[in-house]
Amino acid sequence: MKTFLKRTITLTLSAISLCLASSVSAHCQIPCGIYADAAEVAAITVDADTVIKACTMIEELAGKTDPQSAQQLVRWVTNKEAHAQAIIESISNYFLTQRVKASQEDYATRLAEHHAVIVAAMKAKQSASVETAEALKASIAVLEKHYPAEHAHSH
Repeated sequence: MKTFLKRTITLTLSAISLCLASSVSAHCQIPCGIYADAAEVAAITVDADTVIKACTMIEELAGKTDPQSAQQLVRWVTNKEAHAQAIIESISNYFLTQRVKASQEDYATRLAEHHAVIVAAMKAKQSASVETAEALKASIAVLEKHYPAEHAHSH
């Protein structure tokens, strides 16, 4: 596990370094005004709610042997994993590459908090536990202080 964590941190820092080195003035991968930070947090919160619902349904369907229950179980597992992956991708592709910057006074804290969401999402993919899914949602809630709804970023 330590090797995985070191590799993840190294890859994250490498990605951030590449983004910072590629352009000093442009921080968005697409023109600003399309994304809103609070909306992105809201979107991954909906993903987390879906993961929680999926875990609840997986628990409910576990042990049932009829074909319809088996079909629904597979669908819930697939959706749980897709929404957890969407969270990982949003944190990696939007927040870590565009919103968390080495120049921020609380950079280390922000990096750790965003990384915690990625790890929680990974654990949610590996588990059918509602508690694990709720921990994912709680890790996302920690980020809300960095992205208030009234915040509008500019170049």
